[in-house]
Amino acid sequence: MGVAADSQFHVLAVDDSIIDRKLIERLLKTSSFQVTTVDSGSKALEFLGLHEEDEDMNSNQPSVSPNIHQEVEVNLIITDYCMPGMTGYDLLKKVKNSSSLKDIPVVIMSSENVPSRINRCLEEGADEFFLKPVRLSDVNKLKPHMMRMKIKETDHQEQNQESKTRDKEEEIESQQQSNGNKRKSMEEGDITRQNKTQIQWWPYCRFD
Repeated sequence: MGVAADSQFHVLAVDDSIIDRKLIERLLKTSSFQVTTVDSGSKALEFLGLHEEDEDMNSNQPSVSPNIHQEVEVNLIITDYCMPGMTGYDLLKKVKNSSSLKDIPVVIMSSENVPSRINRCLEEGADEFFLKPVRLSDVNKLKPHMMRMKIKETDHQEQNQESKTRDKEEEIESQQQSNGNKRKSMEEGDITRQNKTQIQWWPYCRFD
């Protein structure tokens, strides 16, 4: 596919038009992105692991393009706005309301230049709004969004690692303190037993 250099950047493209899907797929692959295409918002959610009851899920068409699976990491979603059933705006809201998917950048595409629609999508969390036909110059704007996501993921992983390290250190410290208390208790017990022994033998001591 010619995506070896940037295979870590995986884009999920959503459009009910096969012509537009092929166009955006070609542009993305030209920019060395790995691409998965689906033809509806419900199938996008299915691929992402958010199963939704929708009439599109009963379609006889293939759910997703070949050679992909549910465990593939998605670094960016680009979706058409006007689609039957679930619109691109609905998909955007589903993604942003998901605790596991909310950090994935979402880009909306539309053939209609409607300012209120554009503003609504951006307010809901869309990172970009492209007018169709999408051009290579538009696709070049995607990588910075994916880089920011990668940085967020790295920071999150580092925070998790730091948290685990702190927890381990606290656990070790607590264990050491517990062991110290046990040793102290045992030592105090030995001293008490020694004192009792001395008291028991004291009446038999004679001083000449």
